[in-house]
This record gives sequence, structure tokens and C-alpha cells, in this order.
Amino acid sequence: MTNKKYHELITPYKDAMSVLIERINLLDHSLYEESDMEQKAIHHIESRIKSQESIEEKLKKLNLAVNKENAMENLKDIAGIRVVCFFESDIYKLVDVLERQNIFVLIKEKDYIKNPKPNGYRSFHVILAVPLYYLDVTEYFPVEIQFRSMAMDLWASMEHRICYKKDKNGVLKEEFLKYAEELEQLEKNFQENMSRMLKAEQVAT
Repeated sequence: MTNKKYHELITPYKDAMSVLIERINLLDHSLYEESDMEQKAIHHIESRIKSQESIEEKLKKLNLAVNKENAMENLKDIAGIRVVCFFESDIYKLVDVLERQNIFVLIKEKDYIKNPKPNGYRSFHVILAVPLYYLDVTEYFPVEIQFRSMAMDLWASMEHRICYKKDKNGVLKEEFLKYAEELEQLEKNFQENMSRMLKAEQVAT
């Protein structure tokens, strides 16, 4: 794939990603009641477009010719967004309202929060088809979204940093499973404390 073909490929995915990020931010502003505006669901959002090298490697693994057409037809993660929320409950609220937006088409979802991966990884994955309106046609482009809480993001970042391609014998596997459980409990404790404080404020007013 030439550099020109790569940039032609990724341009609409960048546009679709921008549309989706804008909608997610809008939903974050309107998710809670006006009295709870300090309770933003989202801590931060990250985004990325798959590199040319990564696209080419994935097509080769699928035994497909490396070209723009095969990439568009077979790869659903060319554009990726990571939404890091404060709490697990925020993730489910955002996913619910986002999937009810009638402009997007749900392609796939995978709940690794209720069903964590064997290594302890927890996250909620969604792939949405995002419409781009051109002069005489509407085209849909998939964007993959990973929803994580801050605790989930911390675990995933450290696991990737410490274990990725290094812990081939699974020496740290049990340790990181334990960390995942401890972080999950810590997050629940933080949320319980926040709920108590909000209830106290409501009683006071």
C-alpha cells in the first residue's frame, strides 16, 4: 500500500472518529441532571488511527492482499477511541445512551467488565458504524470504542507496560489477577463514598 493510498484510506475514518467523539462529549454534558453537573461521567478521551504498518500486518495475517479495498471491507478497528470514565456505572450509562442514538449502527459489542478476560482485563468494547454525509451519498465507517473506568485503565496500562511480550511464562499472571480484583474493590469503595456524600448534600439542601 502506498503512502497516498494509506492517507486516502484513513481520511474518512478520521472524520467518522471526530463525529463520534463530538457526540460522546455532548452526551457527557447531558447525561446527568442539571443538579448533578459536577458528576461528569468521562475523565478523558483518547483516539488513534491504525498505522500503515499495523494495517498491512493485519491484512497479511488474514491472508489478504494489502490494499485499500480489503482494509475497508475486513478491518473494523482502523479508527479507535478510548473513553476513560470515573466509574463502572458511568460506562454502562454512556453505552446505553450512545447505542440509542439513531444515527449510529451497532456492529458489535463485547462486555469484558461482566466477563473479564482470563488475565483480568476489564473493559467494554463497542463498534459503531458512523455516517458521513457527502454531496450525493451517505457512507458508514466503523469506529471501535473501548470504555474503561480509571481503575480499569490503570490496570490495563500497567499490565501492558510490565507484562506485554515479557511475561511469557506467566510468572506475573496471578499477581495481576489479584491487582485487578483489588482495583475493582477500590473503585467500588470510592463510588460508595461519593454516593454517601451526594445523599448528604441532598439532605442538607
